[in-house]
Amino acid sequence: MQSLDHLNPFTDLALEATAAARGDAKTEVPGVIMEEKKYEHATVSWVRVVDPVGEQLIGKPMGNYITIEAPQLRRRNRELQEQVGKVLVEQLDQLLDLKENDTVLVVGLGNWNATPDALGPRVTGKLLVTRHLRDYVPADVAGGLRAVAAIAPGVLGTTGIETAEVIHGIVERIKPAAVICIDALAARSVERIGTTIQIADTGIQPGGGIGNRRQALNKETLGVPVIAIGVPTVVHATTIVQDAFEAMASSFAETKPFFQLFRSPESRRKLLSDVLSPTVGELVVTPKEIDELTEDLAKLIAGSLNAVLHTSVTAQDLLRYIN
Repeated sequence: MQSLDHLNPFTDLALEATAAARGDAKTEVPGVIMEEKKYEHATVSWVRVVDPVGEQLIGKPMGNYITIEAPQLRRRNRELQEQVGKVLVEQLDQLLDLKENDTVLVVGLGNWNATPDALGPRVTGKLLVTRHLRDYVPADVAGGLRAVAAIAPGVLGTTGIETAEVIHGIVERIKPAAVICIDALAARSVERIGTTIQIADTGIQPGGGIGNRRQALNKETLGVPVIAIGVPTVVHATTIVQDAFEAMASSFAETKPFFQLFRSPESRRKLLSDVLSPTVGELVVTPKEIDELTEDLAKLIAGSLNAVLHTSVTAQDLLRYIN
């Protein structure tokens, strides 16, 4: 039977990858620096991969990864969404170094026909797009609007064109100062679906979380800084199975003969590899309320980007986009 490598499933989140590398002993990971700050409704964690050793240990490129965790987001509380939106604006301001006349390209990655993968296209549909307007609006208004272009290029299966090819052509044509990519992510924990936002200055590899690795979108491939914003919308089915088995093994290892045979992590992984078929290993799952979660997060991210990219967008405008 085929070995299932995803019994330790891939995660798009640097925070989860770092936690896995630290292990139960919570030791420091060489080449990785972690910091944390708590807000009223959210926790912000910074993971900085500073050398090739850290890059190899957690499987993430060198750079900065900011994770905003707000477990109550799934309750669709307006006040909480407003507070998380402001935190997102604050963190984006730290990564983006833009001048007034810079052009920014926002890319909504994903398949708009598949709800768990539709976050990127939904965000681009709610953005204040202005690149085509700056030559026609009054000077006093134009000063508060940065030139923003947006595109949702679709996926290879529906367009027959690699996303990287599309974006590379647009970047060559309009020459933006930065590219911001929005995408749905895969997480290691079910609790992170719809409650966690990751921002990274290392770019993104579309489809990486579910094993469909496409050409990376980063500064090396596009020639300009690439900021990635993502939200977990799926987890691997094997994650749920593995977590349940680990919980049972921990609870019954001393009393049930069956679990006494599988005390070591290696023996448990081998058992699951033998039991789970390759089909189950490829399965990803998402909650039934994913449509509402995706819509709420698309509004939150779009509103935050509008506030960051346009100085004329006020806090009240940000809240309007969240509604």
